[in-house]
Amino acid sequence: MTIPTIQFNFLTAANLKDRTRLKKFIGKMIKKEGRQLAELQYIFCSDAYLLGINQEYLKHDFFTDIITFDLAEKGQSINAEIYISVDRVRDNAANYNSSFRKELHRVIFHGALHLCGYKDKKPKDARLMRQMEDKWLNEYFGA
Repeated sequence: MTIPTIQFNFLTAANLKDRTRLKKFIGKMIKKEGRQLAELQYIFCSDAYLLGINQEYLKHDFFTDIITFDLAEKGQSINAEIYISVDRVRDNAANYNSSFRKELHRVIFHGALHLCGYKDKKPKDARLMRQMEDKWLNEYFGA
């Protein structure tokens, strides 16, 4: 059996503190959501870098805060890459009157929730996704 791994990779600095605690929390979150974890890579990057990925792989020509690539076969343990634009997170934090730290964690949890089966394209799904983000943020930060 493979030991689950979560790694944080920084192409752009993100000032992410308590990484060991956060990795444990994400693993617990995924397990509580009924999924098994094999490997999860978070890549923190710039707007320009993520725009290139969005254009090349998704054929979208716009900035986004996160792109999640589920690399696992259907029914297998989670094996994924999650790309997060630090620039977008910073802008979103300002736009939503939130701290950078809280918005960064929201996006980190958002990517993991996608891998657990949550969607966000339809209004009803987006509301549920936001509720789940808030639930895990509150649990993580002890609110």
